[in-house]
Amino acid sequence: MKFRVAREVLADAVAWTARSLPPRPSVPVLAGILLEVDGNQLSVSGFDYEVSARAEIDVQATESGRALVPGRLLAEITRALPPHPVDITAEGPRLAIACGNARFSLPTLPVEDYPSLPSMPSSAGLVDSDVFAEAVGQVAVAAGRDDTLPMLTGVRLEIEDDLITLAATDRYRLAVREFAWRPESPGVSAAVLVPARTLADAAKTLTSGPEIVLSLSSGSSGEGILGLSGKDRQTTTRLLDAEFVKYRAIMPNDSNSHATLPVGLFTDAAKRVALVAERGTPLRCEFTPGQVTLRAGGSDEEGQAEERCDVEFDGEPLTIGFNPTFLLDGLAAVHTERARIDFTSPLKPAVLSGVDEPAADDGRSAGPAERGGSYRYLIMPVRLPG
Repeated sequence: MKFRVAREVLADAVAWTARSLPPRPSVPVLAGILLEVDGNQLSVSGFDYEVSARAEIDVQATESGRALVPGRLLAEITRALPPHPVDITAEGPRLAIACGNARFSLPTLPVEDYPSLPSMPSSAGLVDSDVFAEAVGQVAVAAGRDDTLPMLTGVRLEIEDDLITLAATDRYRLAVREFAWRPESPGVSAAVLVPARTLADAAKTLTSGPEIVLSLSSGSSGEGILGLSGKDRQTTTRLLDAEFVKYRAIMPNDSNSHATLPVGLFTDAAKRVALVAERGTPLRCEFTPGQVTLRAGGSDEEGQAEERCDVEFDGEPLTIGFNPTFLLDGLAAVHTERARIDFTSPLKPAVLSGVDEPAADDGRSAGPAERGGSYRYLIMPVRLPG
């Protein structure tokens, strides 16, 4: 194997693939990145039996072949190379890298022991890459991080014809987002549970092209796979075999009061007041017509803070407590200048959503990529001390 490639192109492809490598591989070869040259195309791949990643780039090749090299080391080297074309040659059990005056020689791993990457499932349809990245980012923030509860570490992906619904929860908050897509065939219906961290990383990094191809395996054999592919890149992940909560039954259908607030000003105020909130203590929100008063702390042994913020409030005065981190996560995810919070009672979940703003030029409502869309973020209140 022998080829020449632009440093920036190689470094980008290797860095993207290395993101999916396991930090503690079960066998040494899974820490490797597979380099395969066929004609004038190089594929850079990684796979750990759960997640696969493959990037394809054009190179000037003089000899085809394949080599398996330590992935994270290769990523560090390619990132640090000088801005010159890179010459890579497989020489027996080593890989030689030459770039400008820099020379590296890396040991290779036994390529014959490397597992075959899963084939991409059949295409289900297309989705705009920016819409998909925004929607996944809005929902994945609410996913759990406790691997002993796998059903909470995933994002529920539901497909009903031309509508996709994403949902995630960690029991203390629930995020739901709907958006349109273009299915391969009408009437398609599916529901799968995708690892949240993998989905969020893929959605964020597959935005170089305008669209993402979403692919799903039938899952009939119990080995369900989700595939995502963008321009010159593709990734697959095994689906979680777990039952997701019936989240629609949790989302309130009505409210007794609601507040409309400026996201930027309210977020800044909440961050300041939360500075004195000890770990696990709530941010106290006192809503009255025209304003909300935020408070935290209060005991003699801790700091205290209070700040007022102008809001629109419709309903009887309400005092409710929230985990500051969970509240701020939701505010950061609405992606609108104003947000609405619907309340039922101080001890029942509140629902945060974005407020559509008319477009400045023609008075039309902003499109899904410009606003929170149908995003809803349910947050459980924290009982306040009497």
